[in-house]
Amino acid sequence: MSVFDAADFDDYEAVHFVSDADTGLRAIIAMHDSTLGPALGGLRMFDYANPDDAVTDVLRLSRGMTFKNALAGIPYGGGKAVILGNPKTKKNAALMPALGRAIDRLDGAYITAEDVGTTLADMDILRTQTKYARGTSTGVGDPSPYTARGVAHAIRCAVREKHQTTNLSGIRVAIQGLGNVGRHLAEMLNAEGAELVVTDIDPARLEAAADDFGADVVDSDAIYSANVDVFAPCAMGAAINDTTLPQLQAKIVCGAANNQLAMPGHGAALADKGILYVPDFVANAGGVINIGLEGNANKDEIMQRVDAIASTVTEILTRSRTTGQLPTEVAESLARERIAAAAMAA
Repeated sequence: MSVFDAADFDDYEAVHFVSDADTGLRAIIAMHDSTLGPALGGLRMFDYANPDDAVTDVLRLSRGMTFKNALAGIPYGGGKAVILGNPKTKKNAALMPALGRAIDRLDGAYITAEDVGTTLADMDILRTQTKYARGTSTGVGDPSPYTARGVAHAIRCAVREKHQTTNLSGIRVAIQGLGNVGRHLAEMLNAEGAELVVTDIDPARLEAAADDFGADVVDSDAIYSANVDVFAPCAMGAAINDTTLPQLQAKIVCGAANNQLAMPGHGAALADKGILYVPDFVANAGGVINIGLEGNANKDEIMQRVDAIASTVTEILTRSRTTGQLPTEVAESLARERIAAAAMAA
């Protein structure tokens, strides 16, 4: 498949394919739009079924980062990188340094950070080869608590929109995925009295959530039909698809995963079922705010910016309710307005 022919190609500024025979590295770096600044977005490592799936993922993710960074109010454009391979079995001592050198050759056009399948330790390794790696142990560190904090804000806003209250006591939330972000989110929601239903591929994570939060554990397929108020996808993308959408019992979808809608039309399908969808690139922006402000703000200032996600979500949901537009349409329009204003001012 030519990248220009990909269904998700949207006038990307650059897409780089990285290959290193000595280490087995195969990676793709996509830079969608740099109007607001250098392309900033995480590095994902995943065992894609085929290279076309990796292309689709990196294109959709980098485009989402353009909107996310614009709505987060940070001076960066949208980019993303993916490594093809199982992060548990395919990492080796030379893999990350090879990618670090590839990123460095872009001379700051792309700045990376931790994402699914990569770790703080990986960022430290990248930093030995390039200064364009963020979220290292000597920088702001793990962004996942900030991501979870933003998602918790977004859930409160959605609950207020649906139930005219921000009190989460007794609100049932299904969390799909208990990785770094999902675990932090579970802890935050539990502290506010929410009742949790959880699933994950790691039994140890499920056991810990049951012990620590009294969470109900369900099989992976059963999470969609769980009798809950909120469904929070916090694993991989495309959680909302033709198979899962009819099963949903929740009236709110709001989580940390990127690209939660398998197809754009699924946003309208959710609305037709009376389900309120908070766009993922708005709700999960806390981590990139933390990364983007590294070196330019203290912790309190970063927290204030993360907490401002609540205001952005409220504005989007209010506009959606008053105009009849889908929340995703409102969010993308708002992001494009900010990008256009920056282009005019340049």
